[in-house]
Amino acid sequence: MYVCICNGLTDKHIQTAIASGAARTHDVYSACNCRAQCGTCTMSILCMLRENRNGNENAAQEPEPFAN
Repeated sequence: MYVCICNGLTDKHIQTAIASGAARTHDVYSACNCRAQCGTCTMSILCMLRENRNGNENAAQEPEPFAN
């Protein structure tokens, strides 16, 4: 799915940039060799970054032991 029409970025491009270490929207654009144009996509990119960050935090947490 296209996230950034101005630069032709799809969700796969953005996910690849995030997996490569992008932590801010600027990092995503840099990893994709482009820059923000109209800015409409920045909120979608921010959501993807937050989802990734939250997913990593949840994966890092150890499950609590069962209470008897």
